[in-house]
Amino acid sequence: MSYDRGIQSAEGIDMDHRSPCPISSFLDLWGDKWSLIVIRDLMVGKTRYKDLADGPETVPDSILANRLKKLAEWGVVDKVRYHDRPPRYAYVLTEKGESLRPVLLAMSDWSQTNLPSRWSTPDWFKEARPAPRFAPEEE
Repeated sequence: MSYDRGIQSAEGIDMDHRSPCPISSFLDLWGDKWSLIVIRDLMVGKTRYKDLADGPETVPDSILANRLKKLAEWGVVDKVRYHDRPPRYAYVLTEKGESLRPVLLAMSDWSQTNLPSRWSTPDWFKEARPAPRFAPEEE
């Protein structure tokens, strides 16, 4: 059986997958060290680059910029310009991005059960209420 590794998504994004297995394909997108951390931070209401960079894991700047670009290409994040001079942007999850919440909840539940001394997941996150949306404010 031959398998064409290049798969085109419904949005026309070329993705390289190592196999047709859905778990393997998910890991091809999300299995790096930082993408789900960025998604988590967006879910808790962080919207600005600086806020995302200042998280407890301290994502390196070059990696954060790369991940935000890829997440936007995949249709998971929208980049919203909120200031013209100098240009400033906020990042917000799309509906597709919000659909990752149950995945992060499952990971959080597993960690809290099997890895002692972890943070408790906030109730609003457990109840799948969306994070507060970005409301531009002038600086």
